[in-house]
Amino acid sequence: MQDFRKLHVWSKAHKLTLSIYRITRSFPKEEMYGLTSQLRRAASSVGANIAEGCGRNGGADLARFLDMALGSASELEYHLLLASDLELLSPADADRFSVCATEVKRMLGGLILKLRYGQNVSRGKELGKSDN
Repeated sequence: MQDFRKLHVWSKAHKLTLSIYRITRSFPKEEMYGLTSQLRRAASSVGANIAEGCGRNGGADLARFLDMALGSASELEYHLLLASDLELLSPADADRFSVCATEVKRMLGGLILKLRYGQNVSRGKELGKSDN
């Protein structure tokens, strides 16, 4: 078990969630149970899954929850695109949040690989290849 607050990826995901909550305050009231809720749920799910994985025993459990966080980050990207297309978010805001979500996904992917395949990833070796 480890403290999720010490993970850089959790910190970045948490900051993104706070930003999503702030920006969606300006969404129309009729979207409260629609897109506002979906954006907030997807964003908060990223950090929540990281936290839950850190509370489990072992790297395999953590990797499984990081996979779920990755899925939530992808869902967030779609909802950001939809909000932009519906003109609820400016293109600049949508791009800024999408860049952050993509960075979180990249960080999650790297951490998942490290947990599943160990040092082979950090040394740049192909997965599945031996040292011979």
